[in-house]
Amino acid sequence: MGKRDLVIIGGGAGGLVVASVASQLGLNVTLVEKQAKLGGDCLHTGCVPSKTLIKAARVASLMRRAGEFGLEPVSPRVDISKVNAHVQSVIDQIQPHDDPERFRAYGCEVLFGRAEFIDAHTVRVDDRQIQARRFLVATGSRPFVPPIEGLEQAGYLTNEDLFSLAELPQRLVVLGGGPIGLEMAQAFARLGSKVSVVERLPHLLPQEDPEIADALRERLLAEGIDVYTSTSAERVTRQDDTRHVYCAGGVQLEADQVLVAVGRRPVVEDLGLDAAGVDVDQRGIRVDRRMRTSQKHIYACGDVCGPYPFTHMAEYQAGIVISNLVFRFPKKVDYRVVPWVTYTDPELARVGMTEQQAREQGIEPTVLRFPFRDIDRALAEVEPWGLTKFVVHRGKILGATILGPHAGELIHEIVLAMKTGAGIGDISATIHAYPTLAQVHRRTVNTWYGEKLFSARTRRLVGWIHRLLP
Repeated sequence: MGKRDLVIIGGGAGGLVVASVASQLGLNVTLVEKQAKLGGDCLHTGCVPSKTLIKAARVASLMRRAGEFGLEPVSPRVDISKVNAHVQSVIDQIQPHDDPERFRAYGCEVLFGRAEFIDAHTVRVDDRQIQARRFLVATGSRPFVPPIEGLEQAGYLTNEDLFSLAELPQRLVVLGGGPIGLEMAQAFARLGSKVSVVERLPHLLPQEDPEIADALRERLLAEGIDVYTSTSAERVTRQDDTRHVYCAGGVQLEADQVLVAVGRRPVVEDLGLDAAGVDVDQRGIRVDRRMRTSQKHIYACGDVCGPYPFTHMAEYQAGIVISNLVFRFPKKVDYRVVPWVTYTDPELARVGMTEQQAREQGIEPTVLRFPFRDIDRALAEVEPWGLTKFVVHRGKILGATILGPHAGELIHEIVLAMKTGAGIGDISATIHAYPTLAQVHRRTVNTWYGEKLFSARTRRLVGWIHRLLP
């Protein structure tokens, strides 16, 4: 077959984007995936199944809350195996987009097996050696399991096996108060589990604005979830089907299942990266702003190199790879405006700086807030929880955090404003349809104009105008 133009290791979001484009443009591409199917973590054990489960749990919650809408409340009977069958059905609907035959029709060779570099220009896939001009490593990440005494012996869950449960755990302990931990904690609580969350840092979602994270914590507590911050699991034992989780500070918890959600680690083992001369550190493969590794003909994208473990960032980085590797047009990543969402209810969406980060950079920001309880659409939908928080400097938005209904959808108006350099005046002057949740943006920035408009100085000016003019 001769030397390939490109070998891609990893059939997740980033690898598939590059494989699709490069193959359709006529390059000789080989795509290698270790698992028996394409799609990666996002499709099979991450984004798609988790959001499907979250929606099912929300429906169960709304059934119980029906009285708030003038309807008769219903207590749903939850069969987790049926819920997970629904989750799998959604995966099956999306899977054809990642069908190997689709990529083979583009001219891409698709192999299933373990790829390992034997030198900087050759990989071994099972018994076959493949040489290529260029390579892309897009092997993703896997759950990090901390070295907690007794955890392995007691048994635990991660996102990789959470969506195949045959029985709903009556008691669930979630280790980790980050996005995955909180999303699954709330979902399982709404499905009927008694859930406890253990987070070693003082606030849930440590990467987020503490004010907003604490507001979300109050909502979780209101739903009956127990939250233990500033503590961590030190030892786990098992007696029959009960796990005993012993935490710092004397906290002891009992659980039928323990979900480990304390973070993820890049998949860099057994790839032969040393043999290829590719530099790796604790965060994964080191890349430059053109997504090139220390070997300039070897690229990486997605979770394996970071810095953001999001599918949308893997796809964005794949676009940078395509520009540099396929078109040979130099293009660099730009991480100044990166949105992300925690899909709890209410959702928490974020882009840009927090108030604290702005101050750490020597900026004294103007902070604008507005509560969803004052948005008519939120009241109509009985979703009055949460608030917006905009970090503004000289009329420009440096960052925004939204805690509220559909925050993951709402954040994109702010993303676009930041990307294009639009100021808060542009948002204020934009007509927002009524009644929509998106009105919250205009109402938020108008809190700044309201202070100016109704000041004593403006009142004097209006009085002077009316005395002067007939």
